[in-house]
Amino acid sequence: MPPVDITRERFEELVGEALDGLPAWVLETMDNVTVQVEDLPPPGQPGLLGLYRGIPLSQRGRGYTNVLPDTITLYRATILRSAGLDEGRLKAVVAHTVAHEVAHHFGISDERLLEIDAY
Repeated sequence: MPPVDITRERFEELVGEALDGLPAWVLETMDNVTVQVEDLPPPGQPGLLGLYRGIPLSQRGRGYTNVLPDTITLYRATILRSAGLDEGRLKAVVAHTVAHEVAHHFGISDERLLEIDAY
């Protein structure tokens, strides 16, 4: 695919497409989590593509009530830098990052993702 100009709006559409592309059981099981896009990663983490913050599903107990939503944040500048401006490559990096952070929502660690060759 030829290079394209990726606006924030288009980037957010790609994130939505990546979420929609997850298996139905994943979407049905996800609970109390929001997905957002930030332009830049946190200071000191210039290579960060995405970040999950919250209490993974695997660690929630009966007392899990009245809790703010977990967040999955995708960092647009880092992903664009990683993928370049080829939209096909960009779609792949966004989809991989979304799946990776959703895995954390399910309680799957980076170590386990490496073990199963999903990193």
